[in-house]
Amino acid sequence: MKNLPIFDLAVIATYLLGMILVGVYFSRKNKNSEQFTKASGLIPGWAIGMSIYATFLSSNTFLGVPGKAFGANWNSFVFSISMPFAAWVASKFFVPFYRATGEISAYTHLEHRFGAWARTYAVICFLLTQLARMGSIFFGIALSLQALTGYSMSAIMLVMGICIIIYTVLGGIEAVIWTEVVQGVIKTLGAALILYLIIVEMPGGVSKIVEIGQQNGKFSLGSFAPDLTTASFWVILLYGFFINLNNFGMDQNYIQRYHTATSAAEASKSVWLCVWLYVPASLLFFIIGSCLFAYYQVHPELIEGIRQQVAAERLPLNASHEQIVQVAATLQPSDYGDKVMPHFMVTKIPAGLVGLIVSAILSAAMSTISSGMNASATVFSVDIYKRYFKKDIKEKQTMQLLHIATVAFGLLGMGTGIAMIGVKSILDVWWQLSGIFAAGMLGLFLLGIISKQSGNYEALTATIIGILVIVWMTFSGSIPDEYGYLRNPLHINMIIVIGTLTIFLVGVLLTRLRKRREFTVES
Repeated sequence: MKNLPIFDLAVIATYLLGMILVGVYFSRKNKNSEQFTKASGLIPGWAIGMSIYATFLSSNTFLGVPGKAFGANWNSFVFSISMPFAAWVASKFFVPFYRATGEISAYTHLEHRFGAWARTYAVICFLLTQLARMGSIFFGIALSLQALTGYSMSAIMLVMGICIIIYTVLGGIEAVIWTEVVQGVIKTLGAALILYLIIVEMPGGVSKIVEIGQQNGKFSLGSFAPDLTTASFWVILLYGFFINLNNFGMDQNYIQRYHTATSAAEASKSVWLCVWLYVPASLLFFIIGSCLFAYYQVHPELIEGIRQQVAAERLPLNASHEQIVQVAATLQPSDYGDKVMPHFMVTKIPAGLVGLIVSAILSAAMSTISSGMNASATVFSVDIYKRYFKKDIKEKQTMQLLHIATVAFGLLGMGTGIAMIGVKSILDVWWQLSGIFAAGMLGLFLLGIISKQSGNYEALTATIIGILVIVWMTFSGSIPDEYGYLRNPLHINMIIVIGTLTIFLVGVLLTRLRKRREFTVES
């Protein structure tokens, strides 16, 4: 760990100040809740697409993907391959549907369809997903900046969180979108710069990187065998499709931005622009991870410091040096993959460029957190406060509520991030939590939009059964060995797939049984 040079600190401070000034600029327009949550529907499609791309390209991607590629292979890239399929469904069905409803919340229509319980259930799932997302991203910021500055991860999260809260509260969704446009450019250029610097430092250049990568299976997309018990190609493809379907079809972060577009066509274009930007960008981060693996294979002496740092984090504070060395010797690349890129930045990137790259990492984090805060505040105000506490709230009170809720969710996200300190892989934690929380939401939504004859009874029964299946799949690993046959045999990423299909198919089956009984009675 080392202190950053003054020039690098100045670059980072300038970036943070610039983001806050954007919020100040758009605060002049934020005189009502319509502007705060929808930007009055005046944002061009290309800007929304860049904004959605920036939300996807979070610090989970910036740090977690290279860490995953370093510790394993390109198996997780299959998630990105699934995006065009989900985008096609979203642009054809979801975007027109939400634009037609005119409802700012993605979950209001669930109450019209099945009752208040359905709306409340989806809102709770969404808010839990957002806390998991924001927490993992706050953790990602702190992970990299701690290596650079030596400050505690908690202090880093607090300072960064305050900056994000300020510009999000001041500028609303319009500030979120336009800062994300800038952040999307910065983080992409930052990734390209990191890749260039690794290749320049690598003895033997690209050919050596490819050689080492092939020898260690670093470019594999996973097993193509029809196996759902491991992270095979098909498991990640299914997981990616269902998660991206949830992102484009049920996630308030994205639904809210459809309403900021000037037309439904522009909103659909934004979805496709996000896909065409994110797929190659995510590949870039997998390439970075493989390059880092090759670099540290050539320089194994440099990895010892990372091993000992991870070992020290896993042991009590009073652990001896001998204990740390012993644990460090047992660690595998997958145990410290997330630490490698920050280490490379600290030791190999010249002064003057570190500030630019840290700004890129901050961009990766701030874009997703700010949109999550705005979306969470919107959902809380519309689906909880106005629904259950005060329906006829005045405009001034609505704005105050949105501001308070934005701050509250920002602080809760920081708290979740602090609770995640010490996790093995940012990407793994985020994927597991998002799959668990999103499964029930997506299944209920698909039932409502596809099965037109399904009613409240079928939806509620199917959701209860689906929740029981999700809980069993999530926690069955804790079942004692003597009852091991009761454990979930599938990979944990299959939770969203099985949970979604359970709710949808049980709902459809119950609806058909009811229709058959009604037909029998009538005849």
